[in-house]
Amino acid sequence: MAIRRPVPLNQKKIYVYPISVNHGFNIFWFFYLFEAKQLVQGLSWSFYDSSCPTLESIVRKQLQKVFKDDIGQAAGLLRLHFHDCILGGCDASILLAGSASGPNDQEAPSNLTLRAQAFRIIDDLSPRDALFLSGGPNYRVPLGRRDGLNFATRKETLTNLPPPSSNTSPLLTFLATKNFDRTDVVALSGGHTIGLGHCTSFTDRLYPTQDPTMDQNFANNLRVVCPVANSSNTNVLDFRSPNTFDNSYYVDLVNRQGLFTSDQDLYTDRRTWSIVTSFASNQRLFFERFVISMIKMSQLNVLTGTQGEIREKCLVRNSDNLSLSSVLKEEKGSWSAFCRLFLFTC
Repeated sequence: MAIRRPVPLNQKKIYVYPISVNHGFNIFWFFYLFEAKQLVQGLSWSFYDSSCPTLESIVRKQLQKVFKDDIGQAAGLLRLHFHDCILGGCDASILLAGSASGPNDQEAPSNLTLRAQAFRIIDDLSPRDALFLSGGPNYRVPLGRRDGLNFATRKETLTNLPPPSSNTSPLLTFLATKNFDRTDVVALSGGHTIGLGHCTSFTDRLYPTQDPTMDQNFANNLRVVCPVANSSNTNVLDFRSPNTFDNSYYVDLVNRQGLFTSDQDLYTDRRTWSIVTSFASNQRLFFERFVISMIKMSQLNVLTGTQGEIREKCLVRNSDNLSLSSVLKEEKGSWSAFCRLFLFTC
């Protein structure tokens, strides 16, 4: 086990300590990240070390069982995490099901393609572990979040989730409002190295005329999968290694084989192409930057202390849960902490 010297990134006081470990057939890095300034007040790297020290191992074991049957759920969990955090903050509001006050996150148009199975298994899984078990980096997550009480509105959902037809400019502009820089945007886009895309999300690049930035052979193959513009079929986001979290997504972009406009334009745009090429040639660099961006995203508008609530059941607000006991003390909320860990909202 070799611990390298801390490496400063982007001239900020952020450091990553990569630790090389031989883990079965995989080499992975366990990242420990910190900044000169403190984490969001109320969060901690060791929030549950005393109250539930085996929490993370329980999560990982449960995830292994599900992935044994369907490794594709890793992408669903990762996407749920992104959608939850971008929509107002990481407060697990996307998990809330059924509300008399209006449509919830799952019913909003931009979220219609979120995997239904991912919502069903979210009580047992963690996006962080989903990445690791599909070949990605292992890293620590700052904990201590509480759960939101409200849904994101339909308008908020449409406004905050850039469509796959977006080019790089609106992506950079929008995510800059969340304090993400160009490297963050390119790194987080790497989540598309696993998962599926619906034909309707990219057939505008095929019909009525082909997008000139798309490789011809790649386009021909896509037309077989999506023979018409409104086809209900799906295609893998990264055809080189669709079920492995790695840097092949960026190799796809360099070869003009990105599925969405929002993907391929990262290589076309002069502001981001060099980052794409760097990640395409250096998987460790991609992993390091992805971890930093994920932890950064997991701290967007979090609820801590007495804000929000600790749900007894992940998918239902306490006020809607008739079986809720009159008092739910935080130190007795191991189940609640367990289920919220899967969206970094413990």
